[in-house]
Amino acid sequence: MTTQKIVDRDFILSFFTQFVFSLVFCILIPAIPIYLLRFGAKEGEIGFLIGIFSVSSLILRPFVGKALSTIPERNFMIAGCLLYVLSCLAYLIAPPFWPLLIVRTVHGIGLAFFATASFTLLASMLPEAHRGRLISYYYLSFNLAFALGPYLGMLLINQFNFSVLFLVCAGLSLCSFYLTLKLGKSESIALDQKSPKAQPFLSRGALPPAAMAFMLNFIWGSIAAFFPLYALKHGVSNPGIFFIFLAATLMLGRVLGGKILDVYDRKKVVTFCLSIIIIALIILPFANSLGMFIPIAVMLGTGWAFLYPFLTIHVIENAGLERGPAIGTFTALADLGAGLGPMLMGFVLEKFNYPVMFGCLILTGALNFFYFFWAIAKKK
Repeated sequence: MTTQKIVDRDFILSFFTQFVFSLVFCILIPAIPIYLLRFGAKEGEIGFLIGIFSVSSLILRPFVGKALSTIPERNFMIAGCLLYVLSCLAYLIAPPFWPLLIVRTVHGIGLAFFATASFTLLASMLPEAHRGRLISYYYLSFNLAFALGPYLGMLLINQFNFSVLFLVCAGLSLCSFYLTLKLGKSESIALDQKSPKAQPFLSRGALPPAAMAFMLNFIWGSIAAFFPLYALKHGVSNPGIFFIFLAATLMLGRVLGGKILDVYDRKKVVTFCLSIIIIALIILPFANSLGMFIPIAVMLGTGWAFLYPFLTIHVIENAGLERGPAIGTFTALADLGAGLGPMLMGFVLEKFNYPVMFGCLILTGALNFFYFFWAIAKKK
């Protein structure tokens, strides 16, 4: 069966909706820490304001997951897009600390609405025989946004100003809203015979992959928050180049290897991915130029290329009839990692230095490696 025959209109439309929505997030990756630095914020404050975005998102994820048993996914996606529009406009007038903290919190709520609903919608589209391949293809929407977003964000800052950047983000959020309206209307029905009140907030089956996603995002959130400042410190004028190579590697891995998770031993694939991430983190403290940063980006991209599709597949396959709560649990813990990473590492960086911060990330990667064998691989 060809790829053209296993995807439908809503899958393609959902792909582009997710791409545009994610592009807003990725544009702000290097922009927000630099924006805060120009206001004189300390590393701890930068980490907190970046992390609160994910923390506010995770609080609502389980509630959204439960509500998806009775409310169509598209409704939450529409609400998430509108909150993104309002938040991007509010960045224009909200200075650090407390006004911007409120804006970042609302922005995170928009992410909780959209992302939890979009992944639940995706789960209902995937034929079992091609699940690994289609999830890998779907993740290309994030990778493409990740390849373009950070570079575009720095370009807007360097060529124009932060006001133009935030207006562009608001416009892209409106585009995502328009595309969401074009999605087919799905009926809100519970997948099992439980009443909505009986649906759980958390899914026990989703906890092991969610814990792995927590640690992966702890590392990712810290790198996204502080690598732009680390690169600027070493004379790299556009840290977005690092993210371009990371995202390009992710896309190449998922295009060329879309069938790997359906064909090869997943344990061996995940072991390789976790190992190469740890190696990249060990090298990172010794890197001090763009020429050294690029190979590290390629290594990280190679490691992440299959990890998130694997974790998503694991959640779907173990969710049973409770996909909404399972996706809510998985994305909530993933957001918690993305939020706590920059928060905690911001204080570590303020008290110590970059090598100490990178050491903490290496330990997190090693813990994730051993947790995978204890909680998932051994039991499979």
